[in-house]
Amino acid sequence: MKITSLKVYKVKPRWIFLKIDTDEGISGWGELISGTKTETVVAGAYEMGEYLIDKDPRQIEDMWQVIYRSFFRGGPINMTILSGIEMALWDIKGKYYNMPVYEFLGGKARDKIMVYSWIGGDRPSDVVEAALDRKNKGFKAIKMNATEELHYIDSYKKIEAVIERVASIRDAIGYEMEIGIDFHGRVHKAMAKVLAKELEKYRPMFIEEPVLPENNEALKEIASYTSIPIATGERLYTRWGFKDVLKSGVVDIIQPDVALTGGILEAKKISAMAEAFDVAVAPHAPYGPIALAATLQLDICTPNVFIQEQSLGIHYNQGFDLLDFVKNKEIFAYKDGFVDIPTGPGLGIEIDEELVKKVDMEGLHWTNPKWRNYDGTVAEW
Repeated sequence: MKITSLKVYKVKPRWIFLKIDTDEGISGWGELISGTKTETVVAGAYEMGEYLIDKDPRQIEDMWQVIYRSFFRGGPINMTILSGIEMALWDIKGKYYNMPVYEFLGGKARDKIMVYSWIGGDRPSDVVEAALDRKNKGFKAIKMNATEELHYIDSYKKIEAVIERVASIRDAIGYEMEIGIDFHGRVHKAMAKVLAKELEKYRPMFIEEPVLPENNEALKEIASYTSIPIATGERLYTRWGFKDVLKSGVVDIIQPDVALTGGILEAKKISAMAEAFDVAVAPHAPYGPIALAATLQLDICTPNVFIQEQSLGIHYNQGFDLLDFVKNKEIFAYKDGFVDIPTGPGLGIEIDEELVKKVDMEGLHWTNPKWRNYDGTVAEW
């Protein structure tokens, strides 16, 4: 079996799908992250994908190593392209042998996967109503952005607004649901310490990205102010990117993104490293259906995964949602806050290719919002 072609599709609201074809009529799908600059990623996928032509798609590790080991390596653009390619290769291999991907990676380590649901939007609001809605739908956990933009040192009025939002959810639902609180890298060290201490009494499931990954050395100090589990890792790639985070001993949960960190097998290697440090895994996956399907394959065979992010109804999904491009929608049927283990070959997902092609013709331009602080300085989104 040999690879014959690679095709990239730009799909609203903010997804990039990749399809690899073979001479035996078996095709595989992957997903890339458009937020790293859509047109650059697409062009890079075609350039990097040239190496694949006439190669045996089953030799995934070897192709991964060749593509990764360029002289200038890493970075979000290179790594999301490599991640999408890797997903598609696993999809082909699974279909060829008529097996789900997780069977190649050790088989099932669980019976089902807990998922959480986003509430509140980019600038968190209406969180109580949304939390009650998710509770009524059977979810056991939710996640929300903690705050809007915060300056290096900012008003305690904004801190009080965060506390009031979290308190209002606890007042409405008690401790029947877990709450993840995402700082989203918007918070600088000084205010992160304050928030981490103040939020402790509400017993969140975790605080996520208390500071930007380039400031991870601050996590040790932040951890000294709270017993809340600290999560990070969605912007890190490869096992080398996670090495120092794990060695630091201050992170309780890592969040590798299968669509960025190097693909399914690389995320499996990272998770195994985390297990050796007694660290949990909650994979990052707020994007489209292919990335989520690939991430579920990781979850199934990875014992230290305890919960899974998913994007159904997330505030970014304007115009199309998670299920719109999926024919076998039951793969993402959430029941009482869990999703069943998929049994189909490869990634287990059937993509509506005709709709993908139609939407691709409309084009895609997505960049993250550009925020500013009250004094006009650039703020983190």
